[in-house]
Amino acid sequence: MAGGADPEPFKISVPEEAIEQLKQRLSLTKFPSQLESARMWDFGPPVSELKRLATYWKDEFDWRKAEAALNELPQFKTTIDIAEFGDVEIHCQVANSAKFDFGINRKGFSLDKYAETLNKLMLKLGYEKYITQGGDWGFWVTRAIGRQYPQSCMASHINMVLAKPPELAKNPLLAIQHAVLPYSQREKDGLERSEWFWKEGYGYNLLQSTKPQTIGFALADSPVALLAWIYEKLHDWTDNYPWTDDEILTWISIYWFSTAGPEASVRIYYEASHPESPSTATTWDRLRSWIPHVKVGMAHFPREISVVPKTWAATLGPVVYHSEHERGGHFAAWERPDVIASDLHKMFGKGGPCYGVVTGRAGY
Repeated sequence: MAGGADPEPFKISVPEEAIEQLKQRLSLTKFPSQLESARMWDFGPPVSELKRLATYWKDEFDWRKAEAALNELPQFKTTIDIAEFGDVEIHCQVANSAKFDFGINRKGFSLDKYAETLNKLMLKLGYEKYITQGGDWGFWVTRAIGRQYPQSCMASHINMVLAKPPELAKNPLLAIQHAVLPYSQREKDGLERSEWFWKEGYGYNLLQSTKPQTIGFALADSPVALLAWIYEKLHDWTDNYPWTDDEILTWISIYWFSTAGPEASVRIYYEASHPESPSTATTWDRLRSWIPHVKVGMAHFPREISVVPKTWAATLGPVVYHSEHERGGHFAAWERPDVIASDLHKMFGKGGPCYGVVTGRAGY
């Protein structure tokens, strides 16, 4: 049983004193010097850009306007009883997702626990069978749910595809295809993009996966450190998406004002990399391997941080839907929400390969 209290309506309401404290911290920022180069972003966010955004954040950004827009979507809070952790409070937003950083302050909240939490949430809401969609951490959690709860998770759609080359012992037909068929131009470009990420964009992950508390001090204490840490990804991981200042600062403010604090958001990297029981736990490697029984759909975007060939992607499970798009990056649900919605309609709508996969809930 999922346990815990029934979902209750929730509205975001940041105390005024928290907003004033943010402005005070912004006014006391000590900015670093700048390495001069024709390619300033190679070093990280340019100082001049951060100064401009910090000034706007302090003097002009209207959090109350952003807060009101967020509150237009129905939101709820509830608790879920998780093995070894008791009642865990989660925040659900209709048309979005359950919040992933549950603010757990005790080691051991691994990917298994994230999957357990969200599966129990769906059961609590009355969905004994359901489908999932995800990118970024949603890829890993979606995969973990499918691996642990195939009796409930009927199908998944992913927009970040992390997979390994097929192996003859595990995927003989795919391995032969991979060996004899040349890569398409899209696949060649995708591998080049992926190589760039592993060489030039992966440093944050190594730190958060090994010493999350170290970066946690900066994220919890300095709003500009938090801004720089996240804004770099918004810039580098998208497909020339025209971020507005208000969009950027709304994203960063949600981290800053979160109940658990911005430092809580990086702990999942450590937990996923250090499971309590590696021999049986839901590990990175197992989630990038074949998961049976759960049908898979996937969308490929050219500026995603991992863009793999189709033969690699096919090793993840029974792939029933596949799409390739000319534009889009890592934050596809934000950059190209129309495309994600269209994919889901094609995959789960009438005539789609997963139409009626959840009995009695076809959407028509």
